[in-house]
Amino acid sequence: MTATLPPSVRSYHVNSGDGIDGLSLRTHEPRTPGIGEVAVAVQAVSLSFRDLLVLRGRYVLPVKPDVIPVSDGAGQVIAVGPGVQRVRPGDRVTAALFPQWRDGPLEPSSLPQLGGSLDGMLTELAVLPEQALLPIPEHLSYAEAATLPCAAVTAWNALTGDGPGIQPGHTVLTTGSGGVSLFAVQLAKLLGAKVIATTGQAEKEQRLRDLGADEVVNYRTVPDWHTAVRDITGGRGVDRVVDTAGTLEQSLKSLAINGHVAFVGSLSGDWPPLDPRLLFGVAATVRALAVGSHAQFTKLNEIITAHQLRPVTDRAFPFEEAGAAFRHYESASPFGKVIIEIR
Repeated sequence: MTATLPPSVRSYHVNSGDGIDGLSLRTHEPRTPGIGEVAVAVQAVSLSFRDLLVLRGRYVLPVKPDVIPVSDGAGQVIAVGPGVQRVRPGDRVTAALFPQWRDGPLEPSSLPQLGGSLDGMLTELAVLPEQALLPIPEHLSYAEAATLPCAAVTAWNALTGDGPGIQPGHTVLTTGSGGVSLFAVQLAKLLGAKVIATTGQAEKEQRLRDLGADEVVNYRTVPDWHTAVRDITGGRGVDRVVDTAGTLEQSLKSLAINGHVAFVGSLSGDWPPLDPRLLFGVAATVRALAVGSHAQFTKLNEIITAHQLRPVTDRAFPFEEAGAAFRHYESASPFGKVIIEIR
């Protein structure tokens, strides 16, 4: 079933490495969805650190030339191509960052990703494979739903993607106050864990507690913050660290025996050498994350719906001010996701 497409749409384009100033807004004809494809009128997108890496030319996976950037968005289906069965015009949807990663471990065939090797969501109309789409939890707005595909799925994978995952009574340490960390605080509490959060800004300490953190350690006033974490846990250490900052040495020093580090990445881009004895000293598991699968996203949505969880958002910008949104995200140290509203 198809519907009338708009006569023209606007999309941002960029070449990886050209930076924020390289964003170019263009008008073009819409593409009619083909077999198994769906046309989605995008209502909102949210920015992730991954998107900055694409613009800076530092993203670890391939990026196509002249890509439509941004992986995370939400919108309304306006047309479907032949063979589409699960969605219809009018449905509110978002999309998995890795459209072909259905379940199980990440395979080479699942590596194509939105806003990288595939065109992304910073557009008025995205044509996506049906298998990429997920329904939006009913209580969420388009802007809130747009925060989920990268940060929320990564946080869920960090907490549950190793099999048994977090259990009630475990202690979880989250580093910093970026999007993944904020979701990790919220989700770890829903799973029954005690949460310790770190931040470098005093004004964010109470906000992290309000979000659910039981304890907050300021890593600027306590540079050896792993010692404070061990003190809080009576010397035992934490069961899991969600490391979004690349502070792997201190994360390992914070761990309990047989603890787990869910390693998301490095904000600074630096990768200091690591003494392997830190791994053996606590029999640690370190797992590098690549967001998560469609199945993990589906389970996350079930949890979000059951608990009526609401994502934390910082500020919304109009579509025409996408560059300003990126600059705010890059420099303002926002607390919550930065949104670009398209309609």
